[in-house]
Amino acid sequence: MRLSVAGAHYRLAFTHSILAFPQVINAATHYRLDYPDLALILALVRGGSLARASQLLKVDVSTVFRAVRRLEAALGQQLFEKSRAGYLPTTLAQTLAEQAERAEQALDAARIGVEQGGEVISGTVRLTCTDSVLQGLLLPALAQFMPNYPALTIELSTSNDFANLSRRDADIALRLTRTPPEHLVGRQLAKISYRVCGSQRYLQKHDPADQAALTWIAPDDFLPDHPTIAWRRQQLPGVTPGYRCNSMLSVTELVRAGMGVAALPDFLINEGLQPLSEPLQGCDTALWLLTRPDCRALRSVVTLFDELGRALRLP
Repeated sequence: MRLSVAGAHYRLAFTHSILAFPQVINAATHYRLDYPDLALILALVRGGSLARASQLLKVDVSTVFRAVRRLEAALGQQLFEKSRAGYLPTTLAQTLAEQAERAEQALDAARIGVEQGGEVISGTVRLTCTDSVLQGLLLPALAQFMPNYPALTIELSTSNDFANLSRRDADIALRLTRTPPEHLVGRQLAKISYRVCGSQRYLQKHDPADQAALTWIAPDDFLPDHPTIAWRRQQLPGVTPGYRCNSMLSVTELVRAGMGVAALPDFLINEGLQPLSEPLQGCDTALWLLTRPDCRALRSVVTLFDELGRALRLP
């Protein structure tokens, strides 16, 4: 499995043929890019410096430097700008690096197919979820089945809304919601309840029965529609949270650190946290696995969608 988060990519498997550049044909405008050219650009984009690119390509720094200068002269265009931060790719270099990465993935898939003697699921699937779902549910699920798909790449992003899926910035979304958008298709995987929780260390020093005296931790205005906010305002109208966070994962980590109590989803309540209530009335929601209708024709998306549907079945 190759996993990329927020645009960071890891892995390069090219041979020394990278420096076997084709000859310039008559003029720069007639130069034909070849796979080794793309591999050189990708290494420098990933590395950000000649030294790092030379390590990725397993050649010396001067060889990479001469190869870049030769390629820029052949193309008649600048590919990188030298700065204190290193080698910064131009728009052209960035575009070529993305194409090189797709070529790399296709080559990997072909190699794996030959080794395994069958068809291989390959490509890149963009997956979005909240950070709490990522840590509490998604990562354990991926660890179960992704080793079976070595040619499949997942790009993960965390977000609290559906906008990125609507804008086609993602292919699959895992969301906690009662009403998923009608323009998306998918399935409900589980019901999710919330309970008031505290750490064992905090509860040793505070009386959980005196709710008004406890320090409460809650989502902030980044999650205005979160069900626990309405519950707290209705049940504890005189209580002002001592801490506000812009994600439920942050809320959970503060509770775990002994900073106070909070209403947490069941899947984040684990060792070290003690529930202080039954499931809160009116706070229940559901975990939905969603995709766009047009993605159902993509084998990579369908495969990941089905695997997640099996691995994320909660009690």
